[in-house]
Amino acid sequence: MTYLERLSPWCIIKLLPSMQRLTVARFRHRGDAEAHARILRRLIPHAEFTIIYDPVLVSQVLPVDNTVNQVEK
Repeated sequence: MTYLERLSPWCIIKLLPSMQRLTVARFRHRGDAEAHARILRRLIPHAEFTIIYDPVLVSQVLPVDNTVNQVEK
């Protein structure tokens, strides 16, 4: 996930068949996402849109490398 995507956790999602989804747009504020979703629903009435909060949980723990460096004899 890019830095810009981490700044914008509110997403407008277009629901597709077979439990698939498409991220249409990302916003920093929920109100902006709701306003944009209202416009999309008017322009494309047959499509189904929803708003989700998609936070990025950045782990502070670095991945552990389980390989051991062996010295050649």
